[in-house]
Amino acid sequence: MTRYRFYTATTLDGFLADEHHSLDWLLSQPTGEDSILPYDDFIAGVGAIVTGRSTYDWVLAHDGTVEGAWVFTQPTFLFTHRAPAEEREGVTVVSGPPDGHRAAIEEVAGGEDVWIVGGGGLAAEFARAGMLDEILVSIAPVTLGAGKPLLDGRFDLELLEHGTNGALLEARYRVVGERS
Repeated sequence: MTRYRFYTATTLDGFLADEHHSLDWLLSQPTGEDSILPYDDFIAGVGAIVTGRSTYDWVLAHDGTVEGAWVFTQPTFLFTHRAPAEEREGVTVVSGPPDGHRAAIEEVAGGEDVWIVGGGGLAAEFARAGMLDEILVSIAPVTLGAGKPLLDGRFDLELLEHGTNGALLEARYRVVGERS
C-alpha cells in the first residue's frame, strides 16, 4: 500500500528554510552514525517524488548534478502554478489539489512510498487531502526566527518513534488529522 511521507528537517523554531530559501543552517549540523531515519533506507522504499516549485528550483540550483538533470531517479510530480522554463526527464508538471492527481501518483509509485520533498505548504495540502501518512523530521539545534514553516496549518500528530543523530533530534509522526 502506498504511503505518503514527508521526510524533512527543521529548525527548533519550526522552519524548513530561512526567508531566502537557504538551508545553510542544516548543512552545517554535525551528524553521527546512528539514526532512526537513515536516508538510504528511506529512499530505497520511495517509488515517486512530489515537490513544490520553490524546493524544485532550490534543488536544481544546489544539487551539483549534470546541467539539465534532475537529482532523483524516481518519477517526480512538480506541483506549481508556474511551469518551469525547461522540461526535465522524469518530471511531470501538475497543478491543482493533490487528490486530483492521486491515481497518477500512486500508479507510478507502484505500491512504494511517495516522498513529499517540500515544502511545508505542499505537505499541508497533502495532509488536508488525507494524503499524508507520516512526517519524518530531523530537528536541528538552530533558531531562525522567520522563514518557511515546517507545516502550514494546524494538525494533530502521534509520535511513533524518536532518537538522535549527532546534533539532530529525530522523530517519526503519524498524521492524525487537521485541527479545527
